[in-house]
Order: sequence, then structure tokens, then C-alpha cells
Amino acid sequence: MSLALADQKPIPVRRGLRAIWAKPTTQVVMIGFCCFACPGMFNAVNGLGGGGQVDAGANNKGNIALNSTFAVTSFFSGTINNRLGSRLTLSLGSMGYALYIGAYLSYNINQSGSFIIAAGAILGICAGMLWTASGAMVLAYSTEQTKGKMFALFWAIFNLGAVLGNAIDFGLVYNSKANTVSNSTYAAFVAISGLGAFIPFLLTDPGTMVRDDGTRVVIPIHPSWYSELKGMWMILRLDLYIPLLFPMFLASNWFYTWQFNDFNGALFTLRTRALNAMLYYLFQVFGAGAFGYLMDLKMFRRRSRAWGGLAFVAVLVMAVWGGSYSFQKGYTRANICTAGTAGCVDPHTRIDFKTSGYAKYVVLYIWMGIMDSIWQNYAYWIMGAMSNEEPHLAYLIGFYKAIQSAGGAGVSAMDNNLVPYMTMLGVAWGLCMASLIFVLPLLHFRIQEHSETIGVVDQRQGSVETSSGEDMEKKVDA
Repeated sequence: MSLALADQKPIPVRRGLRAIWAKPTTQVVMIGFCCFACPGMFNAVNGLGGGGQVDAGANNKGNIALNSTFAVTSFFSGTINNRLGSRLTLSLGSMGYALYIGAYLSYNINQSGSFIIAAGAILGICAGMLWTASGAMVLAYSTEQTKGKMFALFWAIFNLGAVLGNAIDFGLVYNSKANTVSNSTYAAFVAISGLGAFIPFLLTDPGTMVRDDGTRVVIPIHPSWYSELKGMWMILRLDLYIPLLFPMFLASNWFYTWQFNDFNGALFTLRTRALNAMLYYLFQVFGAGAFGYLMDLKMFRRRSRAWGGLAFVAVLVMAVWGGSYSFQKGYTRANICTAGTAGCVDPHTRIDFKTSGYAKYVVLYIWMGIMDSIWQNYAYWIMGAMSNEEPHLAYLIGFYKAIQSAGGAGVSAMDNNLVPYMTMLGVAWGLCMASLIFVLPLLHFRIQEHSETIGVVDQRQGSVETSSGEDMEKKVDA
């Protein structure tokens, strides 16, 4: 894989609207809208708990299939991204979301969970490509001083998709007494996610992108599958600190199952689940924006920001999970059931947003959303601090999504096997805190004031080069 500047495509002269369209911020906004329409609608469905169904069993099985293929594909998705290019990878990745949401529409009609499982497996393959391509472009288009803010912009637009989806759902089910999402809701989500699949075709060629500071985005030129696989191996072999991020990656999707299924899905009426999910994702917009801004403050050195971010994340995690524990003591799987069914003891009455005492539940759920946005932002910020180059970032994000998805498959299996709610919470809480301990040596030894390019494999010479971001990037006239 060659990253030599001499091999890169010439930068075309752009004026007027073409110049505005090719700006990094504009491109990040468009990538955000692709994720707004595709994974945003997926989150709108999943955020209801159980995929909007009364019984979370079909949703759990679909998520197991999804996360299993997601994990495998993501591990190699950096290679796929570098071989096919980010635009094509993003386009292919965005095509699976409408199919998956359509499987829930089918389930509403014929109650066959096999389609959800098959669609979940297909979406896992697609999602691995989408998240690697989108994440690599967002971080690669950012300067070293704007990685937090650029990711926050992307994350905000992406989560507005789930806000819109749950707002639609809230309006459609407001007067419904059922606890299952209607066909019209699923159909609306299918239509939006289908439109989102066309956005990647509108993006500017990453090989001709220039950052706001005048440095160009460097992409691999005509890599082979062999060189890409070798490059992935070299990244792991040369940068021994990367595995220290793996526990953090594992935790990053683990807590969703307890939040969505075992809290929101278990305790609330359908319309209240929709309202809760809408607020969960809405406050992610503010959480990601504020944290991204703070992580890019120029008045502090980058290493100081890294340590400050870790301390803030640790305090927030303890506070949110501590609050969650206080609520979890009040219910178990035994009383989250329908009266009259076998084994149902003291059935819990579902909470509506008009119920007295609802406010304390929704405030906690809002903070769960804020914690999620800050956790993801911090993980991406660390990866962005390790490299500036898209192919290297694609490898890192591929590892991130692979391990994240493996965790998602594992915790979905636990939930499907009816592991006690308190155990589900305890494992998620413990994993979050333990993973932050593993990050400590990486922050101390690996995070520097300028990003380093790690393990570049030159396909033509078979050599390995390592250089700093300042050495790799040359300014161009845009």
C-alpha cells in the first residue's frame, strides 16, 4: 500500500459551489446525513426496546446474528475500505438497513423471526463497511485541532435520525394501547433508510480532499488484497498499544442491551418508550457537541485533554450506573411479565409518561444517552489522536467495530437466555470501569501532541515506514 504524495491524484481547481461542496465540513455533514437515514432509523427501532415488539426474543436473535457478522466483517473492513475506496464501501454498507427494518414489518404481519435473523446477518456485513468508511472519512477530514468537533458534528446529525424516527413513532402510537410498533411506523423507517443509501454517490472523491489547514487527505493507491491484509497485521504488530483499547471497544455497545431492553423496553408503555428513546438520542446531540468542543480546546495541551477526558468519562460512568443500580433494585425479570402467564409473579404495571414519578426515570435515561455519546466521542478522539491518515484510521475503526459488535452479540445472547437484570447491569458497569483502566498506559505512552502515522506498508518495496503527521502531510494550494 503506497501513501506517497507523488502517487496521489491531482487536486482539481474548485470554485463557487463546487469548492463549498468539497469542504471537509460539508462532506462530514453529508456523511452524517447518510448515517441519519440508515443507522439512525435502525437506532430508532432498537431504541424502543425489543425492536418495538412486546417480546424481545426476535430482536435479541436478530441482534446476535447482526453483531456476529458485524464483528467478523469489521475486523477486515479497514482492508475492504482501502481496497474499494471509502465512497463505494459506504454505499455498499448503507444498503442493508432498509432490509433489516423491513424484516420487522414482515414480522408484524407473519410473526416469522427467521427473516429478522437473516436480515440481521446481512446488515452485520453492511454495517461493518458503513461504520468503517464513515468513521475513517470523518477523522481523516479533520485537522489535529478539530477531531473532537468534527466527530461531534457527525454524531449529532446521525443521532437526529433516531430523534426523528422516534418522534414519528411517538406521534403514530400516541393513542395506541398496544405495545407493538405499527406497520406504518416500520414502513416510514424503511423509506427513509432507503433514501439514505443514495447519499454516498454524492460525496467528493476522498483522494482529492484538502483539509481546512491546507494539508491533503492521503489515500492508498491501487492496493492489493495481500498488501491490505499485510498492512492490517503490521498495524497491530508495530503499535502494541492498540490492544489496550479493545476492552473499551467491547464496552461501547455492551450497555445498550440493558438500557434498551431491560430498562426502557421492560418498564414503559410503547408511546413512553418512543418518547424516552427520542430524548435519549436528542441529548446525545448536546452531549457529543459539548464534549467534542472541550476535547479540542487549544488552551490545553493534547495530553492534558486526554487525561481530563478520561477523568470526566470515569465520573460520568460511575454516576449513571450508580443511578441505574438504584432503579434496578426495584424490579426483576419475574415481575416484568403479563398477568396470568406461567411463572408471572406480582406483574409490574408499565409506566406511562403521565404516571406520577415518571420524571426521575426519564432524567436517568437522558443521562444514559449523554454517557453513550461521550463514550463514543472519547473513543474516536483517541483513535484520531493516534493517526491522521484515512487507511490507518480505517484499520483502527474496523478493530473498534469488530470488538464492539462481538460484545453486542455476547450481551444479546445473555439477554435472550434471561440472565437476571441485575447481573446484566453489573457486568456492563464493571466492564465500563475496567476498560478505562486499560486505557491509562496508552494515554501515558502513546498520545503525543501530534499524531503519528503507524506502520505504513509500501506495496512496491515491501518496506515499513513510520512517520509523524507533520512529516506525512504536505500543504497544497486549494
